[in-house]
Amino acid sequence: MDFDAILETLGVFGRYQKRLYFLICLASTFVGFFAVISAFLLGAPEHRCKIPGYDNDTYRVQSDYHLTLINNQIPPPSDETHTYDQCHLFTFNLTSITFDNSSHPINATKIQCTEWVYSDEVFKETFTSKHNLVCDDSSKPSLAKSLFFVGILIGAFSFGNLSDGIGRKKTFYLAVVLMLASTLALAFSPNYVAFAVFMTAIGATTQGVFLVGFVIGMELVGPTRRTFTGIVSEYFFALGLVILSGIAYFIRHWKYIEIVCAAPFSIVLAYWWLLPESPRWLILKHRYEEATIVLQKAARINNVVLPDDLLQTSDKGKDDDTPKDGKIWQLFTSRVLLLRTLVIFINWCMVTMAYYGLSLNSGNLGGNFYLNFFLSGLVEFPAYTLVLLLVDRVGRKRLHCISMIMGGMFCLSTIFPILFLDERYQPLTTALAMLGKLGAAAAFAIIYMYSAELFPTVVRNAGMGASSCIARLGAIAAPFIADSGDRIGGKLGKAFPLVVFGVATIVAGVLALHLPETLNQDLPETIEDGILFGTPAYKAKKEDVTILATINTAFTNDEDTVTSQINGETVSKL
Repeated sequence: MDFDAILETLGVFGRYQKRLYFLICLASTFVGFFAVISAFLLGAPEHRCKIPGYDNDTYRVQSDYHLTLINNQIPPPSDETHTYDQCHLFTFNLTSITFDNSSHPINATKIQCTEWVYSDEVFKETFTSKHNLVCDDSSKPSLAKSLFFVGILIGAFSFGNLSDGIGRKKTFYLAVVLMLASTLALAFSPNYVAFAVFMTAIGATTQGVFLVGFVIGMELVGPTRRTFTGIVSEYFFALGLVILSGIAYFIRHWKYIEIVCAAPFSIVLAYWWLLPESPRWLILKHRYEEATIVLQKAARINNVVLPDDLLQTSDKGKDDDTPKDGKIWQLFTSRVLLLRTLVIFINWCMVTMAYYGLSLNSGNLGGNFYLNFFLSGLVEFPAYTLVLLLVDRVGRKRLHCISMIMGGMFCLSTIFPILFLDERYQPLTTALAMLGKLGAAAAFAIIYMYSAELFPTVVRNAGMGASSCIARLGAIAAPFIADSGDRIGGKLGKAFPLVVFGVATIVAGVLALHLPETLNQDLPETIEDGILFGTPAYKAKKEDVTILATINTAFTNDEDTVTSQINGETVSKL
């Protein structure tokens, strides 16, 4: 039973599908809140050691006396990006110490401190500042951010398999309920361990909502509109990033940011009655009566009439020659497929690392923290627009490689304003980094369709699943790279993450130049097709198959002509 043929009768993207697609995209917007929310929950405000014995100490200077105490007790910073040394105190004997003109003690010993005060200029409070996850514990926020992406990997496996078993709708709403619970629980985390566990849970449920919602949306749309609807859903995800910047700007307290971002999922719960089970899944499970009810409702809204015999409950007419699903190891059975698969995996890993890494690194560019995050979400809109306009004109390979290489070059270009220009040119650094993010976002949108078209049909699901897993490795590494600048310090630390992301995307983009183009090509179906794909031999093979199919169709559809030929009554040209 060909569901795409049913959609041709129903309408490939009619009014009914558009309504449901909007509901799914609305959920994608809310999911977008949590993609990089960790930057606001776990941000490290400017800080210094608390002055011993001064209970009313604050990061903000209160008076000249307070400033003198700070200079007496707090060492100057080791680099120009901070106001104070963030982890050490001076210790000295008042009877024998002397001070310089800035009230700093001369030849005093530095010791590590155990209490800190934090600036409230950017954040009122973060989980990092509340639990003092700085200095020796500065890697803990990076780990918590990475655990979110570990959760995404877990969610892809668990919710993907569950949706095939119990249905798309039930799995979708199970993910929504669990996500609402885990996001609210995180807001009241009593310690770091609880916070890390809930971050992992949020990652898993986020993937469940987005993945299953995406599947529901794609299964309701005809093949001719899937590229369009798939990319348009990314606009809504980017909208979530933009809205998150506004929420964080006005609230500035990690707990309330989390609660406000979790609340909209109650709206998703409210349209349980509006979202049907996927009729494609119902047909796959031979639940034809339920599928018929859904399709008839869709037909009424789309103002079309479905034939009474549209759903055939028998298996008659199924093609026994349809290739059976293969195994992932078959992609490594030939040198050609092995190298091609490795290049695809590398591109998935690098583009995912750059996409999330550049988003998380936006706050480290200097300038306005919230404006940078707003811009990092905003640049995704022109990125997806360029993909929509050009991917079927320029081709998947060329557009992907241009996006990766140019995006990487923009990231590398930030070295010059960071290292050789003063703070007046900070907007140039931000602009170059945003252009790098634009390239990463465009490449991320392209790699989905491009890699799906490169894998042979018999191993396409396995190949895409493996690619998604490899991509998560890049995402898991992204927070550590983005946060490495603080640990390195200085201008070099500010430039380091951008250099890593730039080099990674350029290398991946250059490797992708060796992949074949898929635009307007007959896609590979078997392992043999995959090996030959992109070669003259593959083109010749497909042309032979087309000729044979045409001849077979001609003979099958015109038996009278064939009979006449056999009897010598007529002579027709083939």
